[in-house]
Amino acid sequence: MKLVETVPNFSEGRRKDVIEKVINALSSVKGVHLLDYTSDQDHNRSVVTLIGDPESIMEALFRGTQKTTELIDLTRQQGVHPRIGAMDVIPFIPYKDITMKECIELSKSLGKKIAEELKIPVYLYAYSASNPARKRLPEVRKGEFEGLIEEIKLPERHPDFGEPVIHPTAGATAVGARKFLIAYNINLNTREVKIAEKIARAVRETSGGLVNVQAKGLWLKDQEIVQVTMNLMDFEVTPIYRAYELVKMEAHRYGVEILESEIIGLPPIKSLLQSLSYYLKIRGKGYDFSLEERLTEKLLE
Repeated sequence: MKLVETVPNFSEGRRKDVIEKVINALSSVKGVHLLDYTSDQDHNRSVVTLIGDPESIMEALFRGTQKTTELIDLTRQQGVHPRIGAMDVIPFIPYKDITMKECIELSKSLGKKIAEELKIPVYLYAYSASNPARKRLPEVRKGEFEGLIEEIKLPERHPDFGEPVIHPTAGATAVGARKFLIAYNINLNTREVKIAEKIARAVRETSGGLVNVQAKGLWLKDQEIVQVTMNLMDFEVTPIYRAYELVKMEAHRYGVEILESEIIGLPPIKSLLQSLSYYLKIRGKGYDFSLEERLTEKLLE
């Protein structure tokens, strides 16, 4: 049986009634399983993890996007996390008996449907990107909703699907196929957001840091601390522990300590076993030494 994972991100993390309605829409299709969701008030964003067969997942994502269009107005929404849309990002991740190529086709089909039926312009990113400049999500989201209102009219910012006119309240949506991504945040015991920004610059690939890592420094108003928020785009190339240790090392330069870290969504168990193996110096078993890992492999054979 073909299984695809998806982790839609929508731009609401404060209004519980809205969050529940969107999640209900996303999980209302038979054959779709809701695995996890996380909402953050500072980011003003929710991240949902779903898995199911391709046809059911497609319907669930469309219903969820439709619901965000009804309930979220980006002219009134603010948060520290960059966003271009009410339903901001929709990734397709191959899980079982499905290829990346198939997920690319799914992303294109959904993008076309969203643009045609909801009048929301859609940008293809990651493996689905129409050109290299759109492979990285930060490039697609450059300028955010407010900046895209005018920039979408420029030929280089025209969407892949839909007219070059942003939806007045729901903005635009990025849809694509990608590998497993780990959204990993580290909170620091300082109020100086410039320190977090400097550390993020040292960590992210585009400014000479770790391969396949995106990073940004943020101020968390509710907690009165700063955060280095990261996307680890390929944990097999750059594992969690390596990102943690580099942030820790850079923080020490400024007399700052790590308070805590968090993972948003559900990471593959292999990514956690990598760090466990590193810190415990476990010998000889590689990264597949858990009962759950072996059992899952057997059940999916």
